[in-house]
Amino acid sequence: MDLKGEYRLPAPRETVWALLNDPAVLKACIPGCQELEVTGENEMAATVVAKVGPVKATFTGQVRLENIVPPESYSIVGEGKGGIAGFASGGADVHLADEGAETVLTYTVDAKVGGKIAQLGGRLVDSSAKKLAGQFFDNLAARVSGEEPAASAAADA
Repeated sequence: MDLKGEYRLPAPRETVWALLNDPAVLKACIPGCQELEVTGENEMAATVVAKVGPVKATFTGQVRLENIVPPESYSIVGEGKGGIAGFASGGADVHLADEGAETVLTYTVDAKVGGKIAQLGGRLVDSSAKKLAGQFFDNLAARVSGEEPAASAAADA
């Protein structure tokens, strides 16, 4: 599964970079995130409740930040397990660029899923992933604007 996207955020690049590196902000912005804990330098453990079609599961996993070029870009690499629901693994490249008073955030995701989730079919998984990415960036944009992200106990797709 490959996803690409671009978001315009109404803040300087340094502000967006700081938010993208703040575990409390990430926890608030990730749909269904129940725990996000720093476990080492550039490493975090996460617990996320996600729903893909009829399958709802709690995923636990590890996330690592690599290729860090402040305040411009980094890569996120991770994997998560959701018991009988399956697993997800992959990475995302995130890039920030100044454009006037805004920051343009672009991302490219390459992910693999297996287990029950993979059996749902590519279209459902892709649409769910796009919805979750959209919710994350909407929450981040709200945080950049000084608003609190919408609370989401579980991401319904």
